[in-house]
Amino acid sequence: MSPFTGSAASTQRWEHLRLTRQDGVATVTLDRPEKLNALTFGAYADLRDLLAELSRERSVRALVLGGEGRGFCSGGDVDEIIGATLAMDTARLLDFNRMTGQVVRALRECPFPVIAAVHGVAAGAGAVLALAADFRIADPTARFAFLFTRVGLSGGDMGAAYLLPRVVGLGHATRLLMLGDTVRAAEAERIGLISELVDEGKADARAAELAARLASGPALAQAQTKALLTAELDMPLAASVELDANTQALLMNGEDYAEFHAAFTAKRPPEWKGR
Repeated sequence: MSPFTGSAASTQRWEHLRLTRQDGVATVTLDRPEKLNALTFGAYADLRDLLAELSRERSVRALVLGGEGRGFCSGGDVDEIIGATLAMDTARLLDFNRMTGQVVRALRECPFPVIAAVHGVAAGAGAVLALAADFRIADPTARFAFLFTRVGLSGGDMGAAYLLPRVVGLGHATRLLMLGDTVRAAEAERIGLISELVDEGKADARAAELAARLASGPALAQAQTKALLTAELDMPLAASVELDANTQALLMNGEDYAEFHAAFTAKRPPEWKGR
């Protein structure tokens, strides 16, 4: 995303989520614990807009996405979203569904790694938010459920039919999206849905630890790696290796590549600049 901005100032307060920053790590917490962090129209819009702002700022080197209270995110709020959508016409429904997809695109396209810290329920849209992250750190209480067919809708919501087969394979994705069954932490680890299983209550701390490691690393190299992982999902091999070659040639002209060589020669840790 381009770092160039217009005249609008950065948002100082987010109504539907909690944001903290420290040492290049942004922590975004879904903060409706009384509703298991169910998403509202405003929460979707805040996530979309926040990710765009952080991507432009270029000061964030890693992001942790978590949920307050007993779970990660129970999906769209039944009363505030499902009830409201029943009264919408097709044009309005298309606007809403495009907005939810924009959140997933923003998670995949932002120039920094995103780590989902999952405990308790991650259902519906909450499961897709976790799926769209680069890393999913979960504790044994975590349970994932892609519930869209259970409410009479397509399991391919918010990009789930694109992302999930690429994470767990077509067979598991078909089962999870078609049936909407709950997948508990042990099975999620077995099929590759989570990146790391940690002790109960430790997901947030482990996600913060990983984010700190990523934030202290070569940010430009990590951003380009993320971009290539997303872009090359649909490329033939010839196009992929050509894109890799162009990317490496650019990075070889960067400060971090030269810094690695200087640090190696001097037998000291590199001081990454992200350039």
